Amino acid sequence: MDFNMKKLASDAGVFFTRAVQFTEEKFGQAEKTELDAHFENLLARADCTKNWTEKILRQTEVLLQPNPSARVEEFLYEKLDRKVPSRVTNGELLAQYMIEAANDFGPNSPYGKTLIKVGETQRRLGGAERDFIHSASINFLSPLRNFLEGDWRTISKERRILQNRRLDLDACKARLKKAKAAEAKAACEGDAVPDFNETRPRNYILSASASALWSDEVEKAEHELRMAQTEFDRQAEVTRLLLEGISSTHVNHLRCLHEFAEAQATYYAQCYQYMLDLQKQLGRLPGTFVGNAESTSPPPVTASPTTIAAGAATGPAVPIIPVVPTVIGAPNSAPAVEALNPSDVKPPASGTRKARVLYDYEASDSTELSLLSDEMITVYSLPGMDPDWLIGERGNQKGKVPVTYLELLS
Repeated sequence: MDFNMKKLASDAGVFFTRAVQFTEEKFGQAEKTELDAHFENLLARADCTKNWTEKILRQTEVLLQPNPSARVEEFLYEKLDRKVPSRVTNGELLAQYMIEAANDFGPNSPYGKTLIKVGETQRRLGGAERDFIHSASINFLSPLRNFLEGDWRTISKERRILQNRRLDLDACKARLKKAKAAEAKAACEGDAVPDFNETRPRNYILSASASALWSDEVEKAEHELRMAQTEFDRQAEVTRLLLEGISSTHVNHLRCLHEFAEAQATYYAQCYQYMLDLQKQLGRLPGTFVGNAESTSPPPVTASPTTIAAGAATGPAVPIIPVVPTVIGAPNSAPAVEALNPSDVKPPASGTRKARVLYDYEASDSTELSLLSDEMITVYSLPGMDPDWLIGERGNQKGKVPVTYLELLS
């Protein structure tokens, strides 16, 4: 291999000179060229932007993918320029387990039906999470990562070059200062008139020769200083323009932050709507356990403990007629109980209770009463009602309300 020994020696000399200058500056033995206050502010702002961008990027990655092993795997795929394999979200995996369990337990059983309903909602939640992660990765993470891997690397490279130019400039200043001091000393020694009878003429000649050499050294040092100053000023201007571009970076990141917040709001709005739909669906499912149709004995007649508690009051308890669940197609099945219209009934003389609403509930028809979280209503039960429902009153409004949405008070 052909080595350019002259260039290698020159580079080694420059590196040694910079190392000496840097060490002397650290020990306070050499002067250092200070940058102006505006430039220092730009440097501090750039460092602050880089540090906080890294922290925001890392924590957003944790938010979108809490599993550290999965994050490492995705990082390796990106470094190898390979496509990241599609990964099932936790909600989709839970949905799969619930639906498979419902098929084993019986999709027509109350538990199986509920598992299927909840599983379908979990699958929709998982899909919404996948869309949110994809949108946040493209619109928010990618711009931050591009800044750190692109613009910031360029800024860091130019800053290192500026640092080397400054070390070269300060080394030239120190060299010129030493040369001028030596020239002045040689000039003082050469100004003395020689006595050829008592001194040697040789000393005078050497003194004059040294003064001329130091004059040449001063001229050479001044020339190198001018070149170093020019290189330093040019590099400082390039670095300053890059640092001023941080303002444009902030504007770009601001736009990305708005898009991230919008994607997150859309995601949570979808999740909220999915859960509201699930609550309505679960409220319409029968709450009592239906026995096996092939069983020879009818299921036991029981009343819900919540309904019994709702009917209890200071006065005599209101009699509760439990509803006997029937199996379609079974012989001698009792006729279905006619649906109650809450507006046509009156509250019992006793047996009413106060209840606090736990969750918001939107009425599905005119016979139901819409509820707001934490509000207080009056509830009571009527003979023949479904044990999972009560009659609720709020002022002049009246309607059926699900028991699961209430906290009964004494």
